[in-house]
Amino acid sequence: MIDIIKNELKAHNEVSLKMNELSSLIESIAKFALKTIETGGKIILFGNGGSAADAQHIAAELVGRYKTNRRGLPAIALTTDTSALTSIGNDFGYENIFSRQLEAHLNKNDLVIGISTSGNSLNVIKALEYAKNNGAIAIGLSGSNGGEMNSICNINLVIPSNDTPRIQEMHIFVGHTICHLIDLNFSQKT
Repeated sequence: MIDIIKNELKAHNEVSLKMNELSSLIESIAKFALKTIETGGKIILFGNGGSAADAQHIAAELVGRYKTNRRGLPAIALTTDTSALTSIGNDFGYENIFSRQLEAHLNKNDLVIGISTSGNSLNVIKALEYAKNNGAIAIGLSGSNGGEMNSICNINLVIPSNDTPRIQEMHIFVGHTICHLIDLNFSQKT
């Protein structure tokens, strides 16, 4: 068991060290997020499975707090309303569970963050396309080679790994780092 634990930690550390290459993209996403909030927009996040959990986690850090007490910030995860998800999935197809919600909630000054470890989740792609076609900033958090999200997003931050758990670990690192940068900005204003 110890060897397995050490191998998992080694794999995590190897991907973590490669994240330095993505620092400027993380900064760009944080700047988009700050501008969104400062101009009255909201941050909308979504994904499937573990990526849905990451979307909810990041939204909770923004609405509640990350490290610093500051006002609640406008963020929503489209993965939390089971009635909407199941009715849309039933009536319009699972591939439309996020884009249909964006039809109801999206404003031009919003920032949309779609999370998919492969970059190819159809429901995430359709929602990112809808966001971009309707004037919002479309951000992707993906892995492997970035998949279809490369051609859709304003920025697709591709984690340099093909291993889903490592990609998800870095997605939450990116989310936490963005939350920290936002916290620093808004805690100075309260």
